[in-house]
Amino acid sequence: MIRLDRFLANMGVGTRKEVKKFVSAGAVTVNGKIAGDSGMQINEEEDSVVVFNEVVEYKPYVYIMMNKPAGVLSASEDARGAVTAADLVAEEYGHYGVSPAGRLDKDSEGFLILTNDGEYIHKVISPNKHVDKVYFCLLEKAISATDIEAFSKGIVLADGTVCRTAKLEEAKTTEEQGYGALVTIHEGKFHQVKRMFLARDNKVLYLKRIKIGDVWLDKSLEKGQYREMTQQEKDSIITDKGERLQ
Repeated sequence: MIRLDRFLANMGVGTRKEVKKFVSAGAVTVNGKIAGDSGMQINEEEDSVVVFNEVVEYKPYVYIMMNKPAGVLSASEDARGAVTAADLVAEEYGHYGVSPAGRLDKDSEGFLILTNDGEYIHKVISPNKHVDKVYFCLLEKAISATDIEAFSKGIVLADGTVCRTAKLEEAKTTEEQGYGALVTIHEGKFHQVKRMFLARDNKVLYLKRIKIGDVWLDKSLEKGQYREMTQQEKDSIITDKGERLQ
C-alpha cells in the first residue's frame, strides 16, 4: 500500500504539491471513483488510477538502452556540472533516479544501460556473473596472433593488475578507418580496454560498446538517443547458462 500522492509523484505525474491540486480539482479517480483525499492509501499493483482520463501505469523499475555519445559521463550526477547519461533522460525518466549499469569512458560511445534497479545493476557489472561486453575498436596498429593469445590468457596491465581472459578478434574496417578489432570482456576495470592494448604496445583511437550479454545495441539509435529495453532484452543480458533469471 502507498499514499496516492506519493504513487503519482513516483510515476512522474507531477510533484506532490501538483498532485494535490489535481485531486482537489476532481481530476483523479481510483477504481472509477473520484479521489477525495491525496493521502488515501492505494494498492499500486491492483488499483486502477486515472488522471485527466489517462490511466497511470504502475512501473516501479525502468531499463533503458542508450547509445551514449562521446563527451557524456556514465553517471547519474557530476559535482563539476558535466553532462551525464542521466541528464539525457531526465525529462522523461528523471523521477526514477536512474543510474548506469557499469561505466563507459567519457570519450567512448555505445551501449549503456540505465536503470533504478540496483540488484539488476549488480548482476550486469559483477565479474562473477560473466556478462560479456563487446567493444569495437579502431587501433593505431593491426592486431597480431600473439595479441590474440595474450588476451585469451589474461593481460597484465602496466600497474600489475591482472585482467581476466578476454576474446580479441579482427574487425573489418575501411582503409580510411584504419585497423579494427573486437574485444569481449566480462569485467569493467577503469579504462580497461585501452589499458589492455597499451600493455600490448598499441593505442585505442576510437571505442564503442556494441553488445552486452546477448543483446546488441539497437542500430536505429543515433548518438544520445535511448529507448526502454524489451522484457526479452532485459532478461537476455543477465541470462545464466541459457536459463532466464526468475
